[in-house]
Amino acid sequence: MTILALLDYGSVLVFALTGALVASRAQLDLVGFAFIACLTAVGGGTLRDLLLDRNPVFWMGDSRYILIATGAAVLVFFTAHLVESRYRWLIWLDSFALSIAVAAGTGVALSFYQSPVTVVLMGMTTGCMGGLMRDVVVGEVPLVLKQGELYVTCAFAGATAAVLADRAGLDQLPTLALCAGICWALRAGSLLFGWRLPAYKSRPPRV
Repeated sequence: MTILALLDYGSVLVFALTGALVASRAQLDLVGFAFIACLTAVGGGTLRDLLLDRNPVFWMGDSRYILIATGAAVLVFFTAHLVESRYRWLIWLDSFALSIAVAAGTGVALSFYQSPVTVVLMGMTTGCMGGLMRDVVVGEVPLVLKQGELYVTCAFAGATAAVLADRAGLDQLPTLALCAGICWALRAGSLLFGWRLPAYKSRPPRV
């Protein structure tokens, strides 16, 4: 099994767990759990593959991705009530999923010999879009857009680091490990220490 396939499996599993946790907060039924989990798990990668004209889309060529996501949904459906703080589990699992998915998307784009700009955008798309779809569908404020937290910035930094490492001649494994590590370190720092970028604040017009 290739590194890229392992990353896709990992991101599908962890993102599916976050989707199921969001479904538990919305008090959906088991089918709703499975739908939100699968949407979250494959949403970003599907958009990536469509934009890259990758045929077939990764989960259509291997049904195990959907089975893994559905299994995660079932697991959370029967165990979520045992978790003391589902939101805390959600944000930390999401941080791991983001990092793995950004590395997966970046790696796929690099394997297609795309331009640096496209590689960065595919990493960001893979990492951010599944979670954005998840939160929008259930009516929650998307973590991607939550004020005061680094999220898209983390994806951008990780994917950019991978592009620079690839240009420097690093092998695939250290390149993608660097990508995931930087992405997660920034996201964890934002959650633990409040790292953030300055937000726009409107000012009254001058008279």
